[in-house]
Amino acid sequence: MYDASLWQPSADMVTLQKRAQLFSTIRDFFSARNVMEVDTPCLSLASITDPHIEVLTSHTHSLGKALTYYLQTSPEYAMKRLLCAGSGSIYQLGKVFRAEEIGRRHSIEFTMLEWYRVGFDHWQLMDEVEQLLASVLPLDNLQCERLSYQDAFLRHLELDPFTASLSQLQECAHKHTEYGRQEEDRDTLLELIFSTVVEPAIGQQSPCFIHDYPTTQAALAKIYQDEKGQSVAARFELYWQGMELANGYHELTDAQEQQQRFDEDKHARQDLGLVDRQFDERLISALHAGLPECAGVALGVDRLLMLLCEQKHIDAVISFAHQRA
Repeated sequence: MYDASLWQPSADMVTLQKRAQLFSTIRDFFSARNVMEVDTPCLSLASITDPHIEVLTSHTHSLGKALTYYLQTSPEYAMKRLLCAGSGSIYQLGKVFRAEEIGRRHSIEFTMLEWYRVGFDHWQLMDEVEQLLASVLPLDNLQCERLSYQDAFLRHLELDPFTASLSQLQECAHKHTEYGRQEEDRDTLLELIFSTVVEPAIGQQSPCFIHDYPTTQAALAKIYQDEKGQSVAARFELYWQGMELANGYHELTDAQEQQQRFDEDKHARQDLGLVDRQFDERLISALHAGLPECAGVALGVDRLLMLLCEQKHIDAVISFAHQRA
């Protein structure tokens, strides 16, 4: 039976006022740094290749031709095309979409802040993320912890994610989750262990940056040598009070390497029996034209607002959550 109360917003007016103020503060932050706001399409004829993220699609016809549009999971590809066209440092504050299970911290439609800083590496971008947090959080002398992916595992599990054998990872995953003994993929096991054991233990007192991920988890980040001489991804994620808030890279600029990673993702999707997607050839063309050295990061605005408002469910900070949309 239809619930007549569903016309009402899921967030109260005090929270929506805080949401508006957060947006205003974010825009002031970037305006003061001469970072240009951009607005890229939500729909695209191409999509991401990541086998771990599912997308929403829209099917239509134009001039007798069937077309599939993908709702964007991030404005990343379009923003990188702008960077290649000479935009300079840019940011975008807008809606993105992911076909994942709706839950306390997940909605299929959510607000993302994404920005790219020309001439920055991921270390400098971590500094700026911290500066942004300091501008919006009611905390004195905010200081974020920085911990390498390897050291996080060693601290909380006494397990080295780079040298542990497959059987050690399987046993560790099974010990903490009762799953994993049949899993053959190292990254799947590492992600299961990290999300179950490490993630709940970090960033409780202050936000925590996890950096220097395994190269197999580089996504669109550069690869470099850390101080121990091991190859790692120039990537970071930010965690606070049990939530992942941001994901950033020292961006990969090599078009051939990016093409290879797209191909590897495509094969991984095939092996998993997932639907094939049209990857973004325009991004590859743009990278061939030249992406400037830069670092980029995406931050979940709704999750940040949850922390600011001390809310436990994402619905409480969105004007009309999924069942009211």
